[in-house]
Amino acid sequence: MVLSKQHLVSFSITFLLCFNLVNSQILGPILSPLIPLIPDLLNFLDQRLAIVFPIIQAFKNTITSDPLGITSTWDGPDICNYTGFYCDNPPDNLTAITVASIDFNGFQLSAPSLDDFIDQLPDMAVFHANSNNFKGTISPKIASLKYLYELDLSNNLLSGTFPTSILNMPTLSFLDIRYNLFTGTVPQQIFTQTYLDVIFLNNNNFLQTLPNNLGQTTASYITFANNKFTGPIPPSIGKASSTLVEVLLLNNQLTGCLPYEIGFLNNLELFDAGGNFLTGPIPLSFGCLKKVEQLNLARNMLYGQVPEVVCALGNLANLSLSYNYFNRVGPLCKKLIRSGVLHVSKNCIFDLPDQRSMQECVKFFASPRTCPHSGSFNVTPCQVATRGKPGNKRNLLSYSALERNRVVL
Repeated sequence: MVLSKQHLVSFSITFLLCFNLVNSQILGPILSPLIPLIPDLLNFLDQRLAIVFPIIQAFKNTITSDPLGITSTWDGPDICNYTGFYCDNPPDNLTAITVASIDFNGFQLSAPSLDDFIDQLPDMAVFHANSNNFKGTISPKIASLKYLYELDLSNNLLSGTFPTSILNMPTLSFLDIRYNLFTGTVPQQIFTQTYLDVIFLNNNNFLQTLPNNLGQTTASYITFANNKFTGPIPPSIGKASSTLVEVLLLNNQLTGCLPYEIGFLNNLELFDAGGNFLTGPIPLSFGCLKKVEQLNLARNMLYGQVPEVVCALGNLANLSLSYNYFNRVGPLCKKLIRSGVLHVSKNCIFDLPDQRSMQECVKFFASPRTCPHSGSFNVTPCQVATRGKPGNKRNLLSYSALERNRVVL
């Protein structure tokens, strides 16, 4: 059989790539002069694309399931038209063309590891891989990606401890590793990352007390829901008053009383600490959360009167306090109950329907309950506004993180 010139060239390129990968340590000096020929033979747009071509092909060979046929497009020199790959000019050479972004969201790909793939794409700025079946751990070598600012590995099967290597990535602003199998602790240094604006860690198996330096964060969105965080909410949270917009701490194992300092969060629009073991009254400082739209403290062990200053908040669209032990509400709060904004079922407010039994409430209040610095709970460190007509409500970002799908900024 006589091979055409085209077949011979294709065979030669494939042979050189494979042979170079396997024998680079032995014959590297011999084959290295041949590598520059590959862009010409395969018509790559740029030498940088030629360099990542064997990396992509090697990763393709590790994929064990591809129900949508995504990888069938990963063939030939036109990498910029591979499904999920996006090219751009790198910051260090605006005339070059390189793989700058990868979006595998919803591709349902399966692979035993992402090692030697993500960390070998030196110009990558964005990597999104929501809703796949990638396994393994996150390689420490990912810290070498000097342009990476968005990393979304959510809804996969990744495991191991928190990827501490990302703490060495000063460009990273968006971190989403929710819905995986990570365990252990979250290093407190995550709250000192200057550029990290979004931290989504929910639905893993992190087990630890909330770090005391939580308030050092410059992040706007923090979602720690559905883990096993323990201990109190640290008072330092009030120091993040200029940045924190949304905080999700629901369905953990938090204890202690609500810190007065939460009331200092001037830009807070969403605070959810439902489904924990928090106790004590709601501090009057919560009446200073003038931008808050969603406040969920349901399914805890809170008690006392629902503060009227909280019910007076002008932007409040939902105040969930069900399944606690509150025993009094004032006229403003009763108005919110009638309008469907305030939810107080299964408490101890006996002039309202659907409350706990008298026996259950008596048993709860029979045990002495106190909070440290109890005097601060009666202080309102701001001028309380009169509740008017609520403004236009927006879609809150963090609640979308409780779904498995990608989060759209």
